[in-house]
Amino acid sequence: MNIRFKITRALLATIRIDLQRPHPFAHERVGFIAAGMAAAHDELLILARAYQPVRDDEYLRDSSVGAMMSAEAIRRARQWAMNDRAAIFHVHTHGGLGVPGFSGTDIRENAKFIPNFVSVAPHSAHGAIVLSDTAAFGQVWLDRKSPQPFITVFSEVGTPIRTWRAA
Repeated sequence: MNIRFKITRALLATIRIDLQRPHPFAHERVGFIAAGMAAAHDELLILARAYQPVRDDEYLRDSSVGAMMSAEAIRRARQWAMNDRAAIFHVHTHGGLGVPGFSGTDIRENAKFIPNFVSVAPHSAHGAIVLSDTAAFGQVWLDRKSPQPFITVFSEVGTPIRTWRAA
């Protein structure tokens, strides 16, 4: 399956600025992107349309990870998926340049909580994205049982349009 993720330059800039803000105790910030989707044949197009940061009071103290979200943060994002019939993508940044990758912690934690979005909002695929300062990498949960494909192509829509292959 060929999966394309498109986001406007303005929305991506907003997300990067938010994720770079310091938190009183967490080592990094996280948030959620809502998106619409269109599918045809073996193509899935994901169009990012909004961003919600995890609120300061929704972080938990946990020195074993860069940021730990509370159940309330995840519940609020799942509610957003149901209310807006949106695909929800968890997002955080590793900074740096080039196409980033998920850490072992990212892979373990994404596998724990992303399938819950599929359970409460099965009308859409959901997933996780990690940003660098110049690119992104992501994975999609199409349902609870199928393998989770990686996003093939990211496009940053602006002038000029920037596109990079991630899988």
